[in-house]
Amino acid sequence: MASGSNAKFDERKRKRMESNRESAKRSRMKKQQRLEKLMSEKTQLQNENGLCHERIDSVERNYRVLDAENNVLRAQLAELTERLDSLNSLTRFWVDATGFPVDIPEIPDALLEPWQLPCPIQPIDASSDIFQF
Repeated sequence: MASGSNAKFDERKRKRMESNRESAKRSRMKKQQRLEKLMSEKTQLQNENGLCHERIDSVERNYRVLDAENNVLRAQLAELTERLDSLNSLTRFWVDATGFPVDIPEIPDALLEPWQLPCPIQPIDASSDIFQF
């Protein structure tokens, strides 16, 4: 009987080992699938990250262009303000010196709001020798 009991024990042991092998195989397969899924997600995230970097670079380039244009507009505004102040000063001097008022025609509103004009305006180059007194 001892040999019959050993045979049953060996059979159970063999089935348990086979079951453990199958379980380990399933576990390795799940681990491999999880690894493949993570690698796929990694690749997808790297691609999305690359697209985000490209968009950021594009926005930064556009910002630098707009910032440079803004600096030019600020310089032009400063120059035009200086011209206007000089012209106002000359007008006051003329009125004070001659006693005759200067009749300055009203400037059309469209010229005061050039961004609303139907056609583009040529840029004004800023320079320091515009007025030579």
